[in-house]
Amino acid sequence: MNIKTNVTTTGADPRLAGGRLTIDLDALIANWQLLAEKSKPAETSAVVKADAYGLGIVHVVPALWQAGCRSFFVALAEEGLRVKAVAPDARVFVLNGFFEGAFPAYEQSDLIPVLGSPHEIDLWERANSGRPEPLPFALNVDTGMNRLGLTVDEALAYAARPGAPAPVLLITHLAAADDTAHALTAKQFESFQKLRAAFKGIQSSIANSPGVFHTLHTGFNLSRPGVAMYGGEPLSGVANPMRPVVTVEARIVQIRNGRKGETVGYGATATLERDTRIAICSVGYADGYLRSASGSGVPLRGAVTKGGEGFIAGQRVPVIGRVTMDLTSFDVTDLPSDAVKPGDFIELIGANIALDEAARAAGTIGYEMLTSLGNRYHRRYLYSGKRS
Repeated sequence: MNIKTNVTTTGADPRLAGGRLTIDLDALIANWQLLAEKSKPAETSAVVKADAYGLGIVHVVPALWQAGCRSFFVALAEEGLRVKAVAPDARVFVLNGFFEGAFPAYEQSDLIPVLGSPHEIDLWERANSGRPEPLPFALNVDTGMNRLGLTVDEALAYAARPGAPAPVLLITHLAAADDTAHALTAKQFESFQKLRAAFKGIQSSIANSPGVFHTLHTGFNLSRPGVAMYGGEPLSGVANPMRPVVTVEARIVQIRNGRKGETVGYGATATLERDTRIAICSVGYADGYLRSASGSGVPLRGAVTKGGEGFIAGQRVPVIGRVTMDLTSFDVTDLPSDAVKPGDFIELIGANIALDEAARAAGTIGYEMLTSLGNRYHRRYLYSGKRS
């Protein structure tokens, strides 16, 4: 049965906005379902930190909940409270530490802290000392990332400590699983297997987005994909199996004619090699279209020779000169003269220019592109409702 897609809009008035951001929640759910299938028999959670990678917890989490997701990961307790506001029965883990004075918020909301140091464990145990039954917590162990987490030895010592409260989840984070040939990943899996043996009967989680696709991902209880769910590439150098979720489009403000030999933009970094038609578009780094995507005049261009591109009238068109705060120029000379006009939209990220391709042109990764998208866009959320 065909279900009519609902369109929810937020942000700027579409008549007034300089650009639009379309978020296909059906595609996001399809991606989560693919990740869940790859993760079987493990449960599949969802990482929705940074306001669901910039796409909006208030929209993303209810859709994931309807699709069957029951566990969520956030970076901050404040984000966890926003997840609970739209999915009260969700199990929500907070990754970025536990701080003194924060216990009442966890107590009142059922958020679960991910403890990653002896200091945090001590704070949590002291905060729970007056309770008849301690609140649940998770343990994070560092197996090679050198970021958050107990050392392997600290974790093993905790597991052997008489009377130590048992965590509800044991996690580690893969540092290089997007590179399928990287030797560190196998070492991390080996270390984590030793930890699982010490914490018998405890749910365990190692697989982030690339980890879900790794051949060593077997025997664990919970996967926690992030960027792949939002359409990003889970593995480097491998065709992306995920559906695009985000389309970013900017409105053309003006079409102008530049003459051969003239320059374009700040710093006069682009000199026109021919008479050129230029589409000036209402988008810039204030909207999350990164300055490093400039066609010229940024240090990155020495390493990545081609800057960002747009897609309009069936063709790709390059950025000319520097991306500025509110405006970016594109060369539309090769399009028919009547193909573009002021008010038209040019695609910056979407079905024709993949998220990670746009990111590479800016010398970065899809994560940064997603989480940098500003709030000046008119936002459209496409969603057909509950999926089995």
